[in-house]
Amino acid sequence: QVQLVESGGGEVQPGGSLRLSCAASGIIFRRYYMNWYRQAPGKQRELVATVTSGGNTNYADSVKGRFTISRDNAKNTVYLQMNSLKPEDTAVYYCDAVWAGGSYWGQGVRVTVAA
Repeated sequence: QVQLVESGGGEVQPGGSLRLSCAASGIIFRRYYMNWYRQAPGKQRELVATVTSGGNTNYADSVKGRFTISRDNAKNTVYLQMNSLKPEDTAVYYCDAVWAGGSYWGQGVRVTVAA
């Protein structure tokens, strides 16, 4: 059974930091591209960051220079370090594992950035 479990969300003031984690089980984690998406209230889900199986990364323009995605294949975990958070970063964040045309999603974790 495949499971992706996100953690690390919460409420933070503008300018603050959070680190999200997504622990995977039931998959050969090192083979998978790992993505972080987010969905703000009333908006479509958007891709925030990607780390490939080889460790290459890509970011949405809105988070470049502020967010860092990384993976630890030994721990089957992907991280999203979020710095200099803004109110517009408020959303539910989801991790997504993609390989060979299939994908798996976590349940999401809420991030609220407010004064």
